[in-house]
Parts: sequence; structure tokens; C-alpha cells
Amino acid sequence: MLVCQCNMITSQEIEEIVLDLLKADPWQLVVPAKVYSELNRRAKCAGCVPNVVDIIVRVTENYHAQQAIPPAELVQLQSGLEKLKKQRTGVRSERRTTSHRAA
Repeated sequence: MLVCQCNMITSQEIEEIVLDLLKADPWQLVVPAKVYSELNRRAKCAGCVPNVVDIIVRVTENYHAQQAIPPAELVQLQSGLEKLKKQRTGVRSERRTTSHRAA
């Protein structure tokens, strides 16, 4: 499936990159920027980033499930991401206030 139309990146390419990164270090934090860096590309419009995150989470969970690690030790990425998302909701990130006007 085509995930990024700007760079013509498929889900299979992303899955392969994530697996390669996990084989190098199973507990590293795989983020979209690292995936795009491995592909020598950049997220142009960033519309695909949420889908890339979903693929990373799915592949990482499947990878760790196949490693015969007891479920108690598995990283619960999805719940952690949901908590982070809830914390960020309604919080202003670093940007100018609406009343700020440049000269």
C-alpha cells in the first residue's frame, strides 16, 4: 500500500526499514524521522506521518511478540502513545500568540 505519495513510499518499505532497525537494536526508539533518514528522504507535507507511526507501532509490537519475550516485559507502545496524545491535546506548542504581529 502506498503510504507517502510525495516520496512514493510503500508500507512494505517502511516495514522492512523498521525490522532492520529493530534487528540492530531491539529496544531503540524508532520514529518517523529515523525511517525517512534510512530511506534518504524527507517528509514533505507530513500528511503520512500518522500512518508511518501506526506502521512502526504494529511492526514493533509484532517483532517483540515473535521474540518469545514474556508479555509482562513487552513495551506497550500504543498505550504510551495514547497517553502522550492526551497530554498534548489542548496544550499550545512553542508558537506565537495570536495577538503577536510582526512589524
